[in-house]
Amino acid sequence: MLVRVEGIVIRALDYGEGDKILSVFTRQAGKLSVMARGAKKIKSRYTAAAQLFTYGEYTFFRTHSMGTLRNAEIQHSYHKLREQLHTAAYAAYLAELTERLTGEGEPDEYLFEQLKAALDAVEQEKDPQIVVLIYELKMIAAAGYMPSLSECVSCGSAEGNMSFSPGMGGILCHRCKSRDNAAILLSEGALKLLRLFQRLDMRRLGKIEVKPVTKEQMRQCIRQYIDTHIDIKWKSRHFIDQMEKHGL
Repeated sequence: MLVRVEGIVIRALDYGEGDKILSVFTRQAGKLSVMARGAKKIKSRYTAAAQLFTYGEYTFFRTHSMGTLRNAEIQHSYHKLREQLHTAAYAAYLAELTERLTGEGEPDEYLFEQLKAALDAVEQEKDPQIVVLIYELKMIAAAGYMPSLSECVSCGSAEGNMSFSPGMGGILCHRCKSRDNAAILLSEGALKLLRLFQRLDMRRLGKIEVKPVTKEQMRQCIRQYIDTHIDIKWKSRHFIDQMEKHGL
């Protein structure tokens, strides 16, 4: 069966001497695996289309679980993301989140638009840490692990200072904080932004400036939440940590 889809390459794995196996996140059919024969070769017509982050229209012949690429028309190469270590690292994490937390052949047009908008935002030099935070929340929701941020998960209160409990799945009021001594105290600003980011369409993200201490609070909350509920070792996130540690 010949299939034509609009998609973004979220993983490219070398296979044999000259081929690549692509994981393409598509608007129409979710994540699909495609064999791009000869894509490792410089003169191959698939070389550019098989690059990580490339957005385009892919036509492939599909029989069983994996298709064979027959044609590719690039709509946007995102080559600027790959040119700089900084942007490539964040874009790679966006791609890894998508690849690891979506199932094969499960359509999600909204999530496709969020990924494309997130890559656009990083390319446009919007704060990549904020872009990642928002997209992490999108992926957590898609995986079925959305934290509760509207009210205390223990007593239902929505008043007073709040802390975030990764283990209990959301925020705790000051009276219930003792139920989790490891809960992270949230500033009012951090909680407001988390609530905003939880429902924000990435396509509407403008220029945004967040205080470093607020951003760090949010990142700590979401990272610990992901690590508590999703047992995955994130290669690209580890690289980002090392990059930031050394001021790159």
